[in-house]
Amino acid sequence: MTDPRTEPTYDELLARTDAPPGSSWGLWPDPQVLGCLNRITPERRLRAAGLVQTGEVFALDLDPEVPDPPLFHRVRLEREVTWLGDVGHDEILSNYNTQSSTQWDGFRHIRSREHGFYGGVADEDHGVHHWADHGIVTRGVLADVARTRHIDPGEAEVITPEEVAATLDAQGVAVERGDILLIRTGWTTWYRSLDAAGREAAAGIRQGCGLRAGVGTTRFLWDLGIAAVAGDQPALEVFPPGTGAEESNDPEQQFMHFQLLPRLGMPIGELFDLDALADACAADGRYDFMFTSAPLRIRNGVASPPNALAIR
Repeated sequence: MTDPRTEPTYDELLARTDAPPGSSWGLWPDPQVLGCLNRITPERRLRAAGLVQTGEVFALDLDPEVPDPPLFHRVRLEREVTWLGDVGHDEILSNYNTQSSTQWDGFRHIRSREHGFYGGVADEDHGVHHWADHGIVTRGVLADVARTRHIDPGEAEVITPEEVAATLDAQGVAVERGDILLIRTGWTTWYRSLDAAGREAAAGIRQGCGLRAGVGTTRFLWDLGIAAVAGDQPALEVFPPGTGAEESNDPEQQFMHFQLLPRLGMPIGELFDLDALADACAADGRYDFMFTSAPLRIRNGVASPPNALAIR
């Protein structure tokens, strides 16, 4: 395990010649199927458990049939409830896309066109079942950007790393190594306000708010030392990809997924339901909590609903 005191900075990763520049390949033991989740240690789990004060629990997954219609032209989940004679029911799910609602993007979701999948691991050897085996229990920190500045979630509004840092400072909370960082933009609040026609239009996802792509944001997230990052919007980063991105000679810098998943091994969470949690945090000024997530144990799975909880 890499000693956190000697873990390289993002600028040092960019200068690598023994692995893809800007990658964390080889920093953690083989097989490299956990990536930044290796930053979650037993000590980090104990730290998280100590944050529970009231016992309040906030479920962070949306209904699996929301958004409806699904975004990005994904298929709609179909449910069939069957009778078991006269004693009860079974239930059959069809057309279940694990990325049509709240989700973790796994390392099979995006590959580097030049370097392949994270860690040089073969495509078929990655999978969210590794994350399920490990379990995700650590300290969570909410950056409620939507409460500190006006954001139009349906527009391609860029959120900078400086704004995320300023939000954390204003909340009086610091991110620690091994944390999960949750960023609230207000997208789910906005989506819930839409009528049927508005949701139909939103399904086309022509634009939406999110983090600015580029070296600056990637550096910020890596140097925080987090285990994963998640937001309440469809892509974590601004959409369409590349909006407001820093200039770079690397075309993959225009879409941050290429930096976080195949190079850094940092799981990306999307469409997390953060509204009720944000209200509770604002009410008592505590923006850190115990975070748990139990991904589906789908062998070699590409993605998974997080089945995430914040416990305060």
